[in-house]
Amino acid sequence: MENLVPTKVFLTKGVGRHKYQLKSFEEALRKAGVAQQNLVQVSSILPPKCRIVSRENGLQSLEPGQISYCVMARADTDEHGRLVASSVGVAIPKDQTKWGYLSEVHAHGMNSKQAGDMAEDLAAGMLGTTLGMEIDPDKAWSEKEQAYKSSGLFIRTTNITQTAKGQEGLWTTTVAIAMFLFD
Repeated sequence: MENLVPTKVFLTKGVGRHKYQLKSFEEALRKAGVAQQNLVQVSSILPPKCRIVSRENGLQSLEPGQISYCVMARADTDEHGRLVASSVGVAIPKDQTKWGYLSEVHAHGMNSKQAGDMAEDLAAGMLGTTLGMEIDPDKAWSEKEQAYKSSGLFIRTTNITQTAKGQEGLWTTTVAIAMFLFD
């Protein structure tokens, strides 16, 4: 079997609402632009030399029915007023021959900044450990972020986050997705 190593990735997100949970999820995928894909969820490695491309460019590369690999965060609620958040964090090493990390946060009660910071913190922590950095896990993300940046080992961290509040009588679903592409 041929090795499947993605060469590009794009980030997308969406929120859906419907009286049925599955349809709410499908609506969130539709808003994210990937409802027409056969999604295969994979774990959290960002391959070496994998470039982040824009959502628009990424969506243009997809064909309906295509089997597409992704890292996906998903949160659902049917409780009125309950806050749900989905976030995918990205940590990219400076040395492009090394792999980076993607992380998923599926949260209830977190706002967009909290979920995004947590996702970046998780991705950076996994990459930092791989690169031999030990940073106190109890420090605030802002402190850890500075330590990672000053190490010279990271090129950057980022995240994509979707939040929403539940509505009476409906399921609310949020998704945040890193979609892998192949040349």
